[in-house]
Amino acid sequence: MTKIALIVAMDEERGIGRDNDLMWDLPSDMKFFKTITQGQIVVMGRKNYDSIPQKFRPLPNRLNCILSHSPQLNAPGCLVFNELSDCMQQLKGDARTIFIIGGGEIYRLAMHELSIDEMYITRIEGVFDADTFFPEFNEQDWRVSIIATQRKDENHSHNFTIFHYCRNN
Repeated sequence: MTKIALIVAMDEERGIGRDNDLMWDLPSDMKFFKTITQGQIVVMGRKNYDSIPQKFRPLPNRLNCILSHSPQLNAPGCLVFNELSDCMQQLKGDARTIFIIGGGEIYRLAMHELSIDEMYITRIEGVFDADTFFPEFNEQDWRVSIIATQRKDENHSHNFTIFHYCRNN
């Protein structure tokens, strides 16, 4: 059975972005994202895809799947779907982990329609005037562990902690 994971970075108010962009500079968190999704499948919305700098599209060494209302979306090297259910149907049985990587609408859809097995949530200290937010979820449904912490330094604009959530069975 294909494992479904979700990966997100958010501020203290669950903010994940503003004006279709990240609101922080956290190289260690970006490195974690790259490492954990490498060789896997990433599913994102069209706005999230658009926010990735052109030179990094599609995300290398991953199967990139984009959800879009536009059937004419041109995304070379990516699979494009109009519905999350169609995407999941096509990926069913794949040995790789499917990572839901955003944005806000895609996270809401995934949490509502899919059975998420695990989540990787980076919690950033601070509030960033976001216009896009991660949906609420019941923390009681999950076992939580800390993967890493990073203090603010010359390379990181803010303190953050990366948490791993595994669904309680």
